[in-house]
Amino acid sequence: MPSFDIVSEVEQQEVLNAVENANRELDTRYDFRGVEATFTLSDQVVTMKAEAEFQLQQMLEIFRAKVIKRGLDARSFTENEVVHSGKTYSQSLSLLQGIDTPTAKKLVKLLKDSKLKVQASIQGDQVRVTGKKRDDLQEAIAFVKQSELEQPFQFTNFRD
Repeated sequence: MPSFDIVSEVEQQEVLNAVENANRELDTRYDFRGVEATFTLSDQVVTMKAEAEFQLQQMLEIFRAKVIKRGLDARSFTENEVVHSGKTYSQSLSLLQGIDTPTAKKLVKLLKDSKLKVQASIQGDQVRVTGKKRDDLQEAIAFVKQSELEQPFQFTNFRD
């Protein structure tokens, strides 16, 4: 029986490349000359540090542009609160890896309500979709892509 998995993964190397490219652009931009501003990546969190809050907003736009240029989805990052400490402001962007249970339940309910001839089941941090025909699975992929959920999805492990 044909099946595929719906996952939400971001390639760590591409995130590292985006962070390095953003740092490189900070070094060349005139409005960041003489300003201590950096991007750092540790585990699943990108941290931005600058001397002013408006600079963080500019840095966020730079980072989003670099992420999109690397082929990643900007919705893969959730913004956390801006923290003011001494003379620096910092903001962290958490990387979304895996599908959390409430989102997975929404996805399964969405597929069941769509009247497509597929079955969806939650397996850890991914959703497995099975159907009798390959065409049904392709319709399910198209349906999930056009549905507006707050997280980007990838489709892997397509088996006939």
